[in-house]
Amino acid sequence: MSLEARGVVAGYRRKPPVLTDVSISVPAGTIVGLSGPSGTGKTTLARVLALLDAPRAGTVSIDDQVATGTRFAVQGDLRGTVAMLFQSPRASTDPRLTLRSIIAQPAEVARRPVDVEGVAARVGLTPDLLTRRPYQVSDGQLQRACLARALAQEPRYLICDEATAMLDAATTATLVRLVEAEAAAQGVGVLLISHDEELLAACCSQVSALADLRREPAPH
Repeated sequence: MSLEARGVVAGYRRKPPVLTDVSISVPAGTIVGLSGPSGTGKTTLARVLALLDAPRAGTVSIDDQVATGTRFAVQGDLRGTVAMLFQSPRASTDPRLTLRSIIAQPAEVARRPVDVEGVAARVGLTPDLLTRRPYQVSDGQLQRACLARALAQEPRYLICDEATAMLDAATTATLVRLVEAEAAAQGVGVLLISHDEELLAACCSQVSALADLRREPAPH
């Protein structure tokens, strides 16, 4: 049981690929770390693994089933099985919505019931915060709401793309503990992407540098 990329080639449209022949595996119930300098393709890999973008070549498989399509075009039995927590909570939320609506949004789009209060409690959000909008809460509270939004999908795998980069040390520690708890209690496989190598070493069962996962494109 794992989320796997095999031989992935990906990059921006009409530009040379930033990832060539990349392979990685995220076993269920474990936290796998990924490090690497900015601009080397970590977010590109994250988006491919989260089924938001399609690779130019290679495959993404979930529990031995190859995924086809992206976003709402992913085959039905795999839709929602991978969730993503983005770097900036403010850039990834609609400022007009309350935290309640933000958390419920993906499940409602998928026409699935969601216990907003229950999933909010799992990430330490009190009921009074659910009526507030992003500008009325801290970055840490908003990122918790984003984590709750991801967990409301009941994913098998969670991709955290520099999800603590905008947070202070104390809030980072709290968020990481929440992610660790989900991995342990729910068997969620987690890919934790970060520049903070000490953080990765402290909470990941294994850590890879992106450079060690990819083959550089041949010179033209």
